[in-house]
Amino acid sequence: MEKNKQPKLINPAELFDPGPYGFSHSIAVESPSTMCFISGQSGGVGENHVLADDFKTQVQDALKNLHIVLQSHSMTFENIVKITLLIVDHNQEKLEIWAEEARNVWKSSFLPTSTLIPVSQLALPGMLFEIDAIAVKQLAN
Repeated sequence: MEKNKQPKLINPAELFDPGPYGFSHSIAVESPSTMCFISGQSGGVGENHVLADDFKTQVQDALKNLHIVLQSHSMTFENIVKITLLIVDHNQEKLEIWAEEARNVWKSSFLPTSTLIPVSQLALPGMLFEIDAIAVKQLAN
């Protein structure tokens, strides 16, 4: 990797400070394209990471947080090429909620690759959903 092309950490001010927890919200790597590796975004809102009680709201809030990170890299959902979903106590109803919300943000036929991992719990009490992503943007020649 060229000296001036080192990975760039971006932690949007609108999201909580992840430093004390040992991770960054995202890292971009520039080459012929910019690759952005985005940490798991949950349904937590604000500095205190307040979580809604219901799965659908947490999915919507997580997607809003993911959108904030994407915007900080001048990217959109269309730049995402890979997502990983973590769902607590996964079932068909939760899958249908996720599918509906995914259709709301990915309006084109270009859908990212995806892995869904059912889990018994996540990092914080009450956390029901988490999504991480890899996004790519071609650089202008």
